[in-house]
Amino acid sequence: MTQNKLALVSGANGHLGNNLVRFLISKGIPVRASVRNIHHKAPFLGLDCEVVQADITDKASFLRALQGVHTFYAVGAAFKLWAKDPKKEIYDVNMEGTKHTIEAAAEAGVKRIVYVSSIAALDYTQLPTKESNGYNPDRRDSYYNSKNDGERLAFRLAKALGIELVVVMPAAMIGSEAFLPLNVSYAVLKLILNKQIPIDTKITLNWIDVKDVAEGCWLAAEKGRNGERYILANEQCMTITDTTKLAGSLYPELKLKIPAAVPKFMLFTIAGIMEFSAKIQGTAPILTRKDIAMFSGLQQNFDTSKARKELGFNPKAPEQAVSEALAYLIQQQLAIKIS
Repeated sequence: MTQNKLALVSGANGHLGNNLVRFLISKGIPVRASVRNIHHKAPFLGLDCEVVQADITDKASFLRALQGVHTFYAVGAAFKLWAKDPKKEIYDVNMEGTKHTIEAAAEAGVKRIVYVSSIAALDYTQLPTKESNGYNPDRRDSYYNSKNDGERLAFRLAKALGIELVVVMPAAMIGSEAFLPLNVSYAVLKLILNKQIPIDTKITLNWIDVKDVAEGCWLAAEKGRNGERYILANEQCMTITDTTKLAGSLYPELKLKIPAAVPKFMLFTIAGIMEFSAKIQGTAPILTRKDIAMFSGLQQNFDTSKARKELGFNPKAPEQAVSEALAYLIQQQLAIKIS
């Protein structure tokens, strides 16, 4: 049991990290929160926790941050699906970060690590997807590659260094609390509300409330078996089009249009135009040809029985998670307009 023993949460100003900090505090667990930018204090206002600077690419900073820590929640990572230099900005950062933080944890005498991986590190060739299926064989995306290779590296290092490590794999997290900039999952909901998804991409997402994932991380620390991986998701995914229909039924005054179905070659053409425009502007495209190739039609359905039975993981239904996240997002947008 980790009750009342110091916990470190890396990436603590991020969506999951900050909700995990809040959850641990509610359980009476002393928390040290590490952030890359020590001046980013807004997510910690009113929270009884210690905030320290640490960067996953700087091992020495984590060696300092992990002193006296019992449980290390390794949340911090480069979480993005697009970059000008994906290998350097995503893959290398996450691989180096895994190596540096686990080595530092072992040297600091940490007892247990909860390593936050992703459903990106799962093999989807057999449905429903489960942990024992192995790793994702699709090597077209740098973020996905970093999660697959990073998780395997984490297990190897933990075994070699004699430190307990449990892996959790969250799905598409939404829900409060969230601070700007919003994560990839929230970006999809924002596009829906802003009527910026006119076509049916047949892309699915497995929606999960971030607060449920935060609890799942704690449950993994308390009950997870050393060397095991646990899916923190719902059983069924939803298409972006079905999510739009749900949003439209909840907010008819927005007059959301259901995305139109188009042939796949048109999806690739539209994505190509978006990529070209984004390259000129130096910004991330809304849709890429890789997105269509990898995710259009992919069913992100999971067998979550392992997490449910061994951890007691019991998330709210995806429809409820989406409903609450939309309400939160609309409230945030109104607050920004008023201010």
